[in-house]
Amino acid sequence: MTQKETKKEKVKNVGISGVEFPKTKCDDLNCPFHGTLKIRGRVFEGVVESIKPSKTAIVRWERRVFCPKYERFEGRFTKVSAHRTGCLNIKKDDLVIIGECRPISKSKKFVVLGKVEK
Repeated sequence: MTQKETKKEKVKNVGISGVEFPKTKCDDLNCPFHGTLKIRGRVFEGVVESIKPSKTAIVRWERRVFCPKYERFEGRFTKVSAHRTGCLNIKKDDLVIIGECRPISKSKKFVVLGKVEK
């Protein structure tokens, strides 16, 4: 291989339909596409509420719970911290897909897999 030829970047398939590969490369070991992190368990779709913590996104989604007293459903929200890699350009109020993974820190057990186009 000569110096002018560039080595093709390896991108891992995470095995979830609807998730596209990122266009940029990152050096994060906890990236599901370029690192060693594996996705297992449940996958959710939610809205990014905050990206203030470094490499973290706070994601929120609604779930419906039946209330037997009033015989109706009520809406409740779930909020989790998810790892945000450098190859995905995530902003506040984006609709994203997150997947469960091994614990990355005390509060992070999910990773952002990509944006969902509205």
